[in-house]
Amino acid sequence: MAAPSELRVSKDRKLLTVTFPNHAPFELPAELLRVTSPSAEVQGHSPEQRVTVPGKREVAIARMEPIGNYAVRIVFDDGHESGIFTWTYLHTLGHEKNEQWQFYLDELSAKGLSRDPR
Repeated sequence: MAAPSELRVSKDRKLLTVTFPNHAPFELPAELLRVTSPSAEVQGHSPEQRVTVPGKREVAIARMEPIGNYAVRIVFDDGHESGIFTWTYLHTLGHEKNEQWQFYLDELSAKGLSRDPR
């Protein structure tokens, strides 16, 4: 997967726009990035260990750090910093944003959890 031609964080730090060459930009909310983080802390080491992360409606992107030429580490203002977002993962998330978001909302509802911080 080619590297994005641009990664742009909005002024309020709540939206990441990812532009890949020859592709329309993807807008990915910080909340979606946080709750779908590819980190073991969120994804676990198997599908059964995956964690539903509640209370992240107000989360923001604190900073981003390049990882070689294949990924970016996104550090969130809640302290989560172990997710390494590969270009392939960001591209997939951009294409599946609506489905991933609905899956997350359904999962919260099924577990009696909320997007709002406690």
